Amino acid sequence: MTGNDDRSPADRGAEDESGRGGGGLLDDLPEAGRGGTARAPSAPDPAPQRANPFHAPSPPPRRSAAAKPNVIPFRGAPPAPEPARPEPDPEPEQAPPAPARPEPEPARAEPARPEPEPAPPAPEAAPAAAPAPAPGYGPATDQPDQHEDTSRESTANPDVNAHAYAVPEPEPSDGAPRGTDRSAAAPGPALAPQPAADPAASPDPAPAPAEPSAPSTPSAPASAPDENAYSAAERDAVYRAIAERRDVRTGFRPDPVPDEVLTRVLSAAHQAPSVGFSQPWDFVLVEDGDVRARVQELVQQQRAEYARALPGARARAFSGLKVEAILDTPVNVVITVDPTRGGRHTLGRHAQPQTASYSTALAVENLWLAARAEGLGVGWVSFFHERDLAALLDLPPHLEVVAYLCVGYVDDFPPEPELALGGWAKRRPLSWAVHHEQYGRRGLPGEKATSLLDETIATIGPLDTRATAEAEDRQRRMTKPAGALGVLEEVSVRLAGLAGECPPPLPEPAAVAIFAGDHGVHAQGVTAWPQEVTAQMVHNFLDGGAVANAFAAQVGAEVTVVDVGVVGDLPTVPGLLPRKVARGTADMTRAPAMSRTQAEYAIEAGIEVARDLATAGNRCLITGDMGIANTTASAALIAAFTGADPAEVTGTGTGIDEAMHERKVQAVRRALELHRVDPADPVGVLAAVGGLEHAALAGFVLGAAALRVPVVLDGVIAGAASLAATALAPDAAAACFAGHRSAEPGHAAVLEYTGLRPLVDLDLRLGEGSGALLALPLLQASARALRDVATFEDAGVTER
Repeated sequence: MTGNDDRSPADRGAEDESGRGGGGLLDDLPEAGRGGTARAPSAPDPAPQRANPFHAPSPPPRRSAAAKPNVIPFRGAPPAPEPARPEPDPEPEQAPPAPARPEPEPARAEPARPEPEPAPPAPEAAPAAAPAPAPGYGPATDQPDQHEDTSRESTANPDVNAHAYAVPEPEPSDGAPRGTDRSAAAPGPALAPQPAADPAASPDPAPAPAEPSAPSTPSAPASAPDENAYSAAERDAVYRAIAERRDVRTGFRPDPVPDEVLTRVLSAAHQAPSVGFSQPWDFVLVEDGDVRARVQELVQQQRAEYARALPGARARAFSGLKVEAILDTPVNVVITVDPTRGGRHTLGRHAQPQTASYSTALAVENLWLAARAEGLGVGWVSFFHERDLAALLDLPPHLEVVAYLCVGYVDDFPPEPELALGGWAKRRPLSWAVHHEQYGRRGLPGEKATSLLDETIATIGPLDTRATAEAEDRQRRMTKPAGALGVLEEVSVRLAGLAGECPPPLPEPAAVAIFAGDHGVHAQGVTAWPQEVTAQMVHNFLDGGAVANAFAAQVGAEVTVVDVGVVGDLPTVPGLLPRKVARGTADMTRAPAMSRTQAEYAIEAGIEVARDLATAGNRCLITGDMGIANTTASAALIAAFTGADPAEVTGTGTGIDEAMHERKVQAVRRALELHRVDPADPVGVLAAVGGLEHAALAGFVLGAAALRVPVVLDGVIAGAASLAATALAPDAAAACFAGHRSAEPGHAAVLEYTGLRPLVDLDLRLGEGSGALLALPLLQASARALRDVATFEDAGVTER
């Protein structure tokens, strides 16, 4: 909140450590400026630098009490518990023999399959067996849907979607092929995000670069296979079933599923691994039309309720999605879990009672893969209250519904998940999800582990010159005088260059991320508002009562709140992302606001939020902020990066008097003199005088730029953070659009330094993302005009 620095003076008293119930990464620092005794500038550095920047320090021990929500640092570790006696490893589970079934045919070689188009090189070398990327994060490759006509010598109805491979009867095992060659590269998206490619190659016009596609069948490993490994054809059949499994909602045929086929599929589900070999699942087959119609009524009620909760752009997209095929399929399968099965001493469940549900999820996946091999489509239905469905099916109270599946033959399987084809969400690359030894050390097997920050910076590139030129040419030929749309013409050209296509996709749906954190400099009397307001305003955002909520509802944007550094405890509720790196910063006039490692953690938290929102289908990201005293830290950052005098970039906020404003200016001066920051070291500047939300916002900008998604900056807080982001990666500026011109003088310095032209100038100084939200329709209008306005030639209008 931009005006937060300027409300009734109230220095926060010492926190009662016994009441915290958890900690942040700064809890091991002296409490100067955070409610404790002030210390002299000569005090030791707040946090010793560690050789491994991804290892978060454990917070100090707390009193034993019920843990409060959202207080453990998201990259740190909770206090170490008392050592527990290790449980013995469970014995290998032996699945019961499968039911009698016809002898399978000998395995047949798969017909030749077209090779996908080669992908452009990634910033890092990908393994030789890495599959081609899919639409959204790398150049898209159309992978033909290959379903061989494989008539079986069995009583099952032949289906063109069944796999051509007859996989031998599995040996008793724990659910995985015995002796599987672990060195074989598993299929999956392996490439990091790439700059936008030729739009003609991508079926999804999202502004983000292309994402990895459905993995193709991997080639045989170059090294000699393990003697227990399957043959190449058998292994490829397994990987193909995994790669081509789909959540199907459309295109079902009315053909009945033969009993023997359904039995094989259920047998595969029943052979799933389970904790302590407890086999906690049951399968309820629902074929009666009346029962299915009643289930569909439950689903339709919940669908309508969900649709009412969606922001405008999401609601429009959702209205065209089919979410169930309850009546379209001949059989529905309900999979339940009995968390009590196996008795009190079930092996492996003592410390993790939730593993019964995890085991049942494995049975769901086994069923899904076996169904795909049989040519059966499966659709997962989740729009119902679990207890309502349990009552409808007359389930005993100790059983819980894990999955409601619609099963039947389909005309075809889509080449990509239906939600991806519809633009609802995108596939996350595998490289985002693989960590080495510790969370944060990313890299595929065989690759050198890297940090998320380094990986992201390496991915950011400049605007696409071809698309930019096409957009400029189209602007000249549109039925309007040249330059008549002013700043909007420049905006549309940059949107095209960012997306790599002209016209660019509309920047919707959009999401605003409000990053919240507290500031130790609050102790210097730089604001009239008590620090508790930060947490109180977070609750207000979550309740939908803030200005940002009203503006977001007006423009149809999603609101997400991210706790990166709020001192107080916050609830675990939908809409709040717990990414608390520390309980506020230290007082920057006495010590660095945070350690370098903590600044990096906060930056990476912002990158992750940008990734999550983009892969969820958002095509525009908006910055928001909340933190009492954050304009003081913003002024220090702006002075550090631009070289401006603190008096020129430190504002009066919401009406503070001259004495308080002078304290604010002097606090900025003392902090800069104490730390002697080097603008060539952006992370060091953030650590010395920034806020946790500033660092997270810088990462948010970097994450958006790496995915080539436009990010609309709000006022002085986001502007200060963007200076750090563009210092780390200058090309990130191409993704930034100034939503408005804040009344804070520091924001004017940011706009002059960056050359960004604001879309709105209304003397706003609220923060929260309010000005950027008001600018969103203008950004969308610029893209729509470039797409929809006719050219002189097309309209038959005479040019001057």
